[in-house]
Amino acid sequence: MKKRYAVAAFTTLSLLAGGSAMADSPQKTHVKNIVLVHGAFADGSGWQAVATLLEKDGYTVSIAQPPETSFAEDVKYAKAAAAAMNGPVVMVGHSYGGAIITEAGNDPAVAALVYIAAFAPDVGESAASLEQAVPPATTAIRPDSLGNFLIDQAHFAADFAADVPASTTHFMARSQVPFSGDSFNGKITTPAWKTKPSWYMVATDDRSINPDNERRMAKRANATTVEVKSSHVAYMSRPKETAKLIEAAANAVGTGK
Repeated sequence: MKKRYAVAAFTTLSLLAGGSAMADSPQKTHVKNIVLVHGAFADGSGWQAVATLLEKDGYTVSIAQPPETSFAEDVKYAKAAAAAMNGPVVMVGHSYGGAIITEAGNDPAVAALVYIAAFAPDVGESAASLEQAVPPATTAIRPDSLGNFLIDQAHFAADFAADVPASTTHFMARSQVPFSGDSFNGKITTPAWKTKPSWYMVATDDRSINPDNERRMAKRANATTVEVKSSHVAYMSRPKETAKLIEAAANAVGTGK
């Protein structure tokens, strides 16, 4: 009888000890901070639908506003947005924003990169050199009187946002952010996708970046890749799919805290 009690007591103590050890072990938590970086000719307002979906799912979202005046300045703004989050972040870039996050993503705070129909340059490459390597369908990008670049308003909807409501593209065409030559030609020194896990969304109807170029860059970055039937602004026309991809990245790169 005493032997049975001793065994039961030992078993109970073992379970309690095991439970305590499990409680003391670090639990994996998902990254909850997201930095969204806009691309050329646009500002951060286009991320509204995606940001709303992410916040509904419990994420903290920062929308960076790089001024597109120089590549160095644009990278600085993205890094500042990440620093303000006070924790690990997933950094997301659309179009030229992909070049920005490729450099800014080397910041220790950045846990993962998500490219939405975006440039993912290698060492010495720029958004401009990638466009030249595999030309897009559009021929409507023009320099303005200050030497910056804009999309011809008459072609803006068709070449940039064909699947977005006309009232939206009408305003976007007239509120374009001038894209500096320095930003367009800014060369990457250290591609973050070589050391950080990456995700990529290919926009199959993209006329601003050739979809084959997107596939090539995604493959080179060893990115987890999805394809959606959309124009260049996939984050606007396919916000649910975009938010889903961002959350997949956040869930995959947990912290030890």
